[in-house]
Amino acid sequence: MASEMAKRSPSLENFCRPQSAIRLLAFMVFLGSIFIWIVKPTNTFYLNWRPELESQTRSAYFGSQGAYLLIFCFPVLFIAVLGCVYVHIAKKANSINPESNDAKYKNPIWKRPVLVKGPLGIVSAIELVFFVMFVALLVWSLSSYLKSGFSRINKQSAAKSGHQVWQEKLESAALRIGLVGNICLAFLFFPVARGSSVLPLLGLTSESCIKYHIWIGHIVMTLFTLHGAFYVIYWASTHQISEMLKWDKIGISNFAGEISLLGGLLLWGVTVPRIRRKAFEVFFYTHYLYIVFVVFFVFHVGMVYTSIVLPGLYLFLLDRYLRFLQSRRHACLLSARVLPCDSLELNFSKTPGLAYSPTSIMFINIPSYQISHLQWHPFTITSNSNLEPDNLSVVIKSEGSWSQKLYRMLSSSPTDRLHVSVEGPYGPASTNYLRYETLVMVSGGSGITPFISIIRELIYQSTTSKCKTPKVKLICSFKNSTSLSMLDLILPLPGTPSELSNLQIQIEAFITRDTGPKPDNNLNRHLRAIWFKPHSTDAPISAVLGPSHWLWLAAIISSSFILYLIIIGIINRCYIYPIEHNSDGIFSYPLKSFLNMLVICAAIGVTCSATFLWNKKQNAKEATKIQNMEGPSPTVSPASMTTFNADREMESLPYQSLVQATNVHYGERPDLKRMILEHRDESSVGVLVSGPRRMRQEVAAICSRGLAENLHFESISFSW
Repeated sequence: MASEMAKRSPSLENFCRPQSAIRLLAFMVFLGSIFIWIVKPTNTFYLNWRPELESQTRSAYFGSQGAYLLIFCFPVLFIAVLGCVYVHIAKKANSINPESNDAKYKNPIWKRPVLVKGPLGIVSAIELVFFVMFVALLVWSLSSYLKSGFSRINKQSAAKSGHQVWQEKLESAALRIGLVGNICLAFLFFPVARGSSVLPLLGLTSESCIKYHIWIGHIVMTLFTLHGAFYVIYWASTHQISEMLKWDKIGISNFAGEISLLGGLLLWGVTVPRIRRKAFEVFFYTHYLYIVFVVFFVFHVGMVYTSIVLPGLYLFLLDRYLRFLQSRRHACLLSARVLPCDSLELNFSKTPGLAYSPTSIMFINIPSYQISHLQWHPFTITSNSNLEPDNLSVVIKSEGSWSQKLYRMLSSSPTDRLHVSVEGPYGPASTNYLRYETLVMVSGGSGITPFISIIRELIYQSTTSKCKTPKVKLICSFKNSTSLSMLDLILPLPGTPSELSNLQIQIEAFITRDTGPKPDNNLNRHLRAIWFKPHSTDAPISAVLGPSHWLWLAAIISSSFILYLIIIGIINRCYIYPIEHNSDGIFSYPLKSFLNMLVICAAIGVTCSATFLWNKKQNAKEATKIQNMEGPSPTVSPASMTTFNADREMESLPYQSLVQATNVHYGERPDLKRMILEHRDESSVGVLVSGPRRMRQEVAAICSRGLAENLHFESISFSW
């Protein structure tokens, strides 16, 4: 193995060097952007830097907007393009040589959880540091703004305006709070861009960043609510309540700001966890009010100040439109398995060139009148792109109303075709599970699905002998014996090469509500395989922009923004500039904002659509070529689909190995502290948890107490 690693190391170094250079360059640009945010509230920026920048960038093409585009938009979009190149190289490097655990991996102290319970959820040291730094930036900005604003207010200035000092300070505070809210809004949309190229530079994925979106969302709505409330109090106290209806051709549009705030408040109100859990449809549909919030925010502040928050919003819109294009195609659904544990396994056809990492997720929409035309739900992919190059599988637990409707429809009245739209897959650019000596995976209920994908990847790595695979200990907790059928999904579908003899795996399954095994007939009574007849318009799941997705995305980001600058520059020079420079010419601010939004959407739409259609055409040609060369893909017969039973003898060696590696405990819960700390003497242990919040908090507490220095904690969950 050492000689084999040595042979591959030069190629790997060729990939690692540009990766490190890209991350360093992106980090330096990011520091420059943060420096701008730090200096922005000071008089140095407003009295010295901004006038100089505007004098250098003001032209007939962009006006005063040019300075803000230069210092706020270009750096972030440049980082996004660098991120695309970085992810493309990372995927190539990971396919050549995954990370090995030959060298001892030490758990950095900044990655350990320091907060386990509380309003922020499970938070690591580095997350807490960055959160404190972000709050410090907000406090610094607000204090600087208030100090600068209040220094100009005294009795004489208040008397000139006919107001009292406290009223003038209230108006000044309301304005400054709104400016600080813009800082939060600038970062709000980065975590929810599922195909983001910025997050991978930080080793993050969109699902792991949902909590950051929630944190920032609460802060931004708090600040904007105070901003609006202070202005209403000021207008009421100074008898200017009519200002609430102001929507002039120039300046700030108060009425537009109130519409934006109202939409944001309605959206914010239904994000309460209890409403989100009990009335998900209300939460889901109300969240579309972000469109009202953003559009009227642009009308409220104008396009110049919108340029401050434009980068995150621009990347989100681009990502959202690409998702829309992908979702217009119906996915080719091959079959479904109705499992005894009120779960479904959906098996899709995919293009051989689509590669994804373990723990990747995919969003699914089933536009049936029996289910929902609008709802999208994320599910972990359980298949492995190496072991199953032509198929992709997800498991859906019948828990919420959406999944219960789907389960009832397939289990009671199966159909020969089901319309399914998908978005994704989305996942990490590379995985680090191979660098540990041991992997301890703790799951509860359907939380086992991410670990199925990891174990399948380890099976593949152990059979190809690319590197030494870690020992695996899976601790899974289920309510009923029927849920043991989930363990059957650990092995790929029959017909794919799989072997457990090279993988050291131990499974500890705990059944909390049953005191003993159930008869076989109870386990098999709901087992059903459903085969669908795909339509000619159904397409295999593929990357939205083809195999070179990330390079195409870099081209789209660059070309779409350049196209926006060209078109809006021409409009400004030929239409807006002549009107504004007449003796009494005034060009409407709302109309200018509308034109900018229209051009942004058009630029994104044209570049994304052209690239998508080109890749769709190329993928169709490649699929036809492969089908002619290889013939139809092999399928799996329904008879080969079995149900897990730890007491029966298995004919298949892999299944037999799985049964031998499994211990089933009835009527008890796992002693997680004892079972995890059993590995305290090993060099490096990755502790992964997926399941209910209490379970994740318990595992995080064990890893954060300093009882063992070799435990590396990671939570795989959408909730926080």
